[in-house]
This record gives sequence, C-alpha cells and structure tokens, in this order.
Amino acid sequence: MASNGSDVLVGISCYLERARFGVWDVPAALLGRGYLDCVVAAGALPVLLPPVGDWSTLDVSRLDALVLAGGPDLDPASYRHDPHPETGRPRPERDAAELTLLHAALRAGLPVLGVCRGMQVLNVALGGTLSQHLPDLLGTADHLPGPGTFGRVPVKIAPDSRLAGVLGHEVEVDCHHHQAVDALGTGLVPVAWAGDGSVEAVELPGAGFAVGIQWHPEEDSADVRLFQALVDAARGRT
Repeated sequence: MASNGSDVLVGISCYLERARFGVWDVPAALLGRGYLDCVVAAGALPVLLPPVGDWSTLDVSRLDALVLAGGPDLDPASYRHDPHPETGRPRPERDAAELTLLHAALRAGLPVLGVCRGMQVLNVALGGTLSQHLPDLLGTADHLPGPGTFGRVPVKIAPDSRLAGVLGHEVEVDCHHHQAVDALGTGLVPVAWAGDGSVEAVELPGAGFAVGIQWHPEEDSADVRLFQALVDAARGRT
C-alpha cells in the first residue's frame, strides 16, 4: 500500500467508446477529466481502468483505492429484470469489468467510491435492483433535466453516516441520472435522500470506506471532499 501523497494510486473505471481526435475516429478508452483533476487535487495519482482484461484480487491490490465512474445504464439482466423502454443500450463488457473490479476491490479491502452509475454497480453487485426510469415514479425529470445537463438537487444526509462526516447534513449536488436504487443490495445502508425520497447515497458498513453517491462531485463545482476522504482512507490502511 502507498503511504503518502502522490504515491497513492487511485484506479478509475472508464468508458470504451468510439471517439474522434486529431485525424482518428476509433474505439478509445475515455473518461471525463474532472475525475482525474479531483484525484490529483486530493494528493493521489489516477490510473484509468478500461473495460478490458480480467482483474483478479491480486491485480487490484496493486492499487490503493477504486473509483467506479458514472456512465450508461447497467444491463437489467444483471439484476434479473426486463429492460424498460427508456433504458439505454447495454454495455456488457463494461458491466462485467466493473462488477469484477468491485468484487476484487472489496475482497482486497480497498476504499471504494461509486459515482452515479458506480453507486448502481455497487448495489447490483451486492444483489440489489434498480428503478429503471425515475420519471415514471416521480412524475418529474429533476434528476436528469436533459441530455448533457445536470439537475441541482438538494440532498439530506444521515447524521451518523460516514458521508455526513465528510459533507455535513445537507448538500446541493449535480445529478444526471434517470435510474436509482430500488431494492438495496445485501449489507448496504441508505444514507442520503433527495426531497422526493429517492436514495442518493449508500454505504457498506464494515467494509472500511465503501460509499456510493448518485451525483457527480467531479463536475463544474469540483467538490474534492469525497475524493480526499477516499485518498485519506487509502493512506490509513494497515
């Protein structure tokens, strides 16, 4: 395990999508720069983890912490549901890679932060399910106002949670999701809620630092506090 500052390696899962850059139009491993900047600002080094290969616990143990980044909808087959008409095209290679990464990280005792899709991966990995289209349940699209935009959502945080120790009891966050936790995965505890009752964060007690949030702290507001808490937890591992 790394013991200080820039020696802390934070693995971040990323996209595998077709992209254009320079004279090229090819499949590429992609990640929004906000994740990288937040990890660096927290005093660590980011390592991109594309959805290729097969990660073992030993492989993941070379890292000091894991961030599961946001991204497209999980395949409902991964939690034994039929797809909703609004559910996005499955990315089976990313689903499989991130579920493998997460299980390996938990076995290795690595601190884990799941962001948006990453929180949903955490829930599904532990046997939970997802509500596939929040507007059907809530009657609004407050959590995803439109393509390429974020909803500003007030969130209340359980006072006795790890999350509250980092962010306080109330926070306004950048959301971009039309899906959310339905049945909780084994051992997960909800620790933050939007005003409409949807679960906005979960924790896995007894697993060190294992936190999932439904919002995007890496976006324009660049709230580094959770990334700092992740890095601090990595430094504190024995």
